[in-house]
Amino acid sequence: MVGGGFRLLHLVRPFLPFIPEVQSADRKVPFRQKVVYTVISLFLFLVCSQLPLYGIHSITGADPFYWMRAILASSRGTIMELGITPIVTSGLIIQLFAGSNLIQVDNNVREDRVLLNGAQKLLGILITIGQAVLYVLSGMYGSVDQLGVGNAFLIILQLCFGGIIVICLDELLQKGYGLGSGISLFIATNTCENIIWKAFSPTTINTGRGAQFEGAFVALLHLLITRSNKVLALREAFYRQNLPNVTNILATVLIFFIVIYFQGFRVILPVRSKNARGQQGSYPIKLFYTSNMPIILQSALVSNIYFISQFLYRNLSGNFLGNFLVSLLGKWKESEYGGQTVPVGGIAYYITAPSSLADIAANPFHALFYIVFVLSTCAIFSRLWIDVSGSSAKDVAKQLREQQMVMPGHREGNLQKELNRYIPTASAFGGMCIGALTVLADIMGAIGSGTGILLAVTTIHQYFETFEKEKATELGFFGF
Repeated sequence: MVGGGFRLLHLVRPFLPFIPEVQSADRKVPFRQKVVYTVISLFLFLVCSQLPLYGIHSITGADPFYWMRAILASSRGTIMELGITPIVTSGLIIQLFAGSNLIQVDNNVREDRVLLNGAQKLLGILITIGQAVLYVLSGMYGSVDQLGVGNAFLIILQLCFGGIIVICLDELLQKGYGLGSGISLFIATNTCENIIWKAFSPTTINTGRGAQFEGAFVALLHLLITRSNKVLALREAFYRQNLPNVTNILATVLIFFIVIYFQGFRVILPVRSKNARGQQGSYPIKLFYTSNMPIILQSALVSNIYFISQFLYRNLSGNFLGNFLVSLLGKWKESEYGGQTVPVGGIAYYITAPSSLADIAANPFHALFYIVFVLSTCAIFSRLWIDVSGSSAKDVAKQLREQQMVMPGHREGNLQKELNRYIPTASAFGGMCIGALTVLADIMGAIGSGTGILLAVTTIHQYFETFEKEKATELGFFGF
């Protein structure tokens, strides 16, 4: 146990009795029960996403986080306003601390694992409280004078309750009671819901040229029925601006298939048992070795920059220091359609995807900066994540040795060295590929942003693999 990291983690110990915790499953949970727990967790999350905050004055006007809501699994004006932002941000900070050796943890020591998990949850709760207070003070639900101190305090309590619910549901699934990660499940659900709504929404929106249906396919049918010139009707349905069009839907489907194709890329390392003669096996190292974690962490970083930037823009403009910080982090304005707030300057602008190919041609530096930012952050987060999550070459070599497995043609002592040839490269390059696919989806105009689609596809693929694995090892078809 390392002294510095151990002493730092010890600061968490007095708070452990007050942090909500889900006990790890003491036995193997049957597959059917896992499915039930997963469905119930998703149901609770969706219910909270529809429960409006009590005491808010108004949520009319620009939504500062509308493009991040699907990615962060948040719903405006509801208990789930904060979504997964606090828990992902706390994980990001703990990861950076562990990666820079500010926190050093011995994963073989149970107390260290408990303290690290407690530290992440405690930080998540503190971030939830901080964001809830800032949301209320920034006037997202009306000014504090209009709300009243009592209502303001009540809104903060509701937002904190929602944040703690997310932390508990995610922990429930990850500790063996459910399937996969709660964070990924909630993101995938929100993203798929957004895509279906943009494709089939029956609501109408006035774009300045008359009311049009929001759903791309509904608009296609309406235009073909009502317009006499079918060619112009098709052209408008495929290329209309400021509303979802058929091209966006086709781009989304294409990105889905591209991601599924790349999911199959892997290197298979042969292994065999030292004790059981003739027992052969394999250890696959996927191209997307760290799955969707790099893009989740990158999304958390971007959302926090947006949040801080908009808070400063609303509250500190007007003095020298405030103007400097606003110019540095980002300037914002309401878009012409939809009444949403978009960045027009500063860091927030350059880390936002270009809105179209015309935007790329008009602002090539913006496009270049965005591409470099996404690729580099995804690669860095992916590389750091393998050390934090216990999936580095050292950890994998230890697991194989504990299972009495060796690689044919290599000495047992060279196992870690051989794994080091593949795992760090797969994590960094795989993270960069995830970033590149995200950029491609954004440039093509896919529904729900490239980040959201990547998260949804990788999560769905993970669940498919989990179903297949559980089905093969335990029960019949889908466990029923």
